[in-house]
Amino acid sequence: MFMNKPMLSILKILDKYSDVVGSREISRQLRLHGIDLTERTVRYHLKILDERGYTEVFGKEGRKITERGRKELQYSLVSEKVGFVISKIEALSYLTTLNLKSMVGNVILNISCFPTVKLKEAIKILTPIFASPYVMSDRVIFAHGGAKIGDVLIPEKCIGLGTVCSVTINGIFLKSGIPVASRFGGVVEINNGKPVRFISLISYDGSSLDPLEIFIRGKMTDVLGAVKGSSGKILASFREIPVVCMEEAKGLTKDIAKKGIGGILFIGDPNKSLLEVPVGIDKAGMVIVGGLNPIAAIEESGIATQSRAMSTLFEYSKLLRFKDALKEIR
Repeated sequence: MFMNKPMLSILKILDKYSDVVGSREISRQLRLHGIDLTERTVRYHLKILDERGYTEVFGKEGRKITERGRKELQYSLVSEKVGFVISKIEALSYLTTLNLKSMVGNVILNISCFPTVKLKEAIKILTPIFASPYVMSDRVIFAHGGAKIGDVLIPEKCIGLGTVCSVTINGIFLKSGIPVASRFGGVVEINNGKPVRFISLISYDGSSLDPLEIFIRGKMTDVLGAVKGSSGKILASFREIPVVCMEEAKGLTKDIAKKGIGGILFIGDPNKSLLEVPVGIDKAGMVIVGGLNPIAAIEESGIATQSRAMSTLFEYSKLLRFKDALKEIR
């Protein structure tokens, strides 16, 4: 049965909540994903979803997604979802508001969860990861089950972890007048502490899911090896910037690194391949570490996780350094 983009987006929003959600909140969430629908239009789409059994009405309070709705969200025609990821990247890049002078403003977070009983084990795994160059930032937020990180409710009996998403770099660059094109999510081979090449790539344009989530589920990483043994496989993304912006981009990279947001491994030479990935005419490649590398390391250790890349906007000044965040969650 045909499922248009607004309907899929509404189901995806409802799937994030365990409680009832009203049309006003759904409309607000849609705007964060670049879809501008009035409450009235949202109610129109919800009525269709109700008739198909994908949502359940709870009086004037709103809706919940049904089990049938979750299955439809999972198995909907891929053609209906292609391009959703790149559209989300573009919308969230625009909505990033971090001021580099005050370091106040919204950044993009990935939200991940793991069982509360595994907290001590997870901390032991995460500590060296957050001291490595393979994270976007050492600033994070933890939350217990039942609490929210941004708009995301953390499931009961779980610990939620919010990490800075690499798409935040797109937003910072855009705010500085430098356009960034997100081309691929991938896995980078690390040899003797140095990135060598991309060994797997998925185009953002043609994907219905975030590529880095796919690589984690596919057990294709070895972040622990890269951090502890200097050779392994990390998550990273490949971007392009115009050649005319290169010097400004390099200066901006140094500036944000000093202020706690790293993650940019390389900015390549004009019109030349970078880590064996070719670039477009008058473009330079840029390789950025994946914000989900810490979660990949937890998965590698046998702890089950659930992640939502590019999950929510969050005030950067409310994030804590990893060591300080541990004091709050223990």
